[in-house]
Formats: sequence, structure tokens, C-alpha cells
Amino acid sequence: MEQGRTLTGSVVPVPELDPATIGAMFGLMDRYFLVDEAVFRSDLAGKDHVILLRDPDGAVQGFTSLRIITTVFHSRPVKALYSGDTIIDRAHWGTLELPRVWIPFMLRQVEDAGGVPFYWFLISSEYKTYRFLPVFFREFYPRHDVPMPDGIRGLREHLGRLLFGDRFDPATGTIELEHPTPLREGVVEDHQRRKDPHVTFFLATNPRHAEGGELACLTPLRRDNFRPATLRLLGL
Repeated sequence: MEQGRTLTGSVVPVPELDPATIGAMFGLMDRYFLVDEAVFRSDLAGKDHVILLRDPDGAVQGFTSLRIITTVFHSRPVKALYSGDTIIDRAHWGTLELPRVWIPFMLRQVEDAGGVPFYWFLISSEYKTYRFLPVFFREFYPRHDVPMPDGIRGLREHLGRLLFGDRFDPATGTIELEHPTPLREGVVEDHQRRKDPHVTFFLATNPRHAEGGELACLTPLRRDNFRPATLRLLGL
């Protein structure tokens, strides 16, 4: 059941974030992840936008940071939306406000790209983020039930090298960040979810997730790649 319907999301360019908001964002991250403030601020400065979730009092209860990448792969232009830090306060787990704002923003970027292929490049150190992929999309990689096409594998390596250099391992698709942000002790996984084949796959494919190891994922961004039931649920 959806929780936290009182949250309101908005897209904010990173240069427009005020110091109090950035401090609140770090405070929220720090409650759940082992994260250095200087590293957090540096990473945020390298993003283009954030989607902020605020409660009726204006307090930040969640956010995700985004960067739009334009590159050339096999002599053709490609664009990617790269997701950085993402967190929602536990009291609002289950809210759909983030995808209600994130998906229209993303579809506008795809439309503005004018036919240039667009992908979502997601890195995930915990299965709750990875589970977003099978819930919302028809096609995404890596996954337990479909082999990764060579073209997707090559593009994932291209983006991984572009963003993370030698810290991206093309053999496993994982990233060992210079400053990983593992979950704090006590942010307990739901062990029942381990019966989910997507969760089982994620845990096996990213064995260092508990230490902050990241799994690089790639999803074609097209409206027809969204599950119709998801768009109906979100009213999109």
C-alpha cells in the first residue's frame, strides 16, 4: 500500500539549491548510509538536477540526484540519465511521489533529445533500488531471465568507463567506488524479499553490496518500455 501521500515532489536545478536544503539532504543520507559530507557535496555538485520530496512542513523527506550525459558510442550520439544518491525516509517508504515526478521529467528529456537514443544508467548498492527496474520497465539489464544483448553490454561498459574509469569492472558490471556509501547497521533488509528472483539475482551479481559495491544497470528510456499498469497507476 502506498504511504506518504502527503509528500510533494519537485525538480530543482542543482545551482538553485540553498545551503539549508543541501544540509537537510545530507542529514537524510547520513541517517541511512555511511557517507562523508565532503564527498556527498562534491558528488551533488557534479549533478544537474535533484528531485526533492518535501512534507507539508517543507522538510526534505527524500531526493534523487540526476545528471544528463551526452556521449558518442560506435560513432553515434547517445544520451543517458545517470542517477546518483537516492533516499526516502523510512516513514515514507512506499510513496509513489518520486516516480510521479521522475518519470515525466525523464520523458521530457527523451522528447527533447529529438530521436537520439536515451538510456537510464542506474548504479545500485541495495536491492530496493534495483527492484525499481522490474516494477516499472519491460526491458532492463542485467536481469535474471534474459541475457544481456552485446550492444547493451558494450554501452554499459562505455558509460561505466566514462564515469568511473578503472573502478568499473566490465566482467561483472560492478563498481568499486573510491568513497563507497554502504547502508548503516540496523537498516535491515527484508529477508522475505530474498525469495524474489530479482532480489536473488541482484545479491548474487553484486556480492559486495553490503560494503557499498554498486551494480551498473542500463534501461532504454522510451514510453513504450514502461509497464502500462505502472503508467495507469501513476496517472501518466
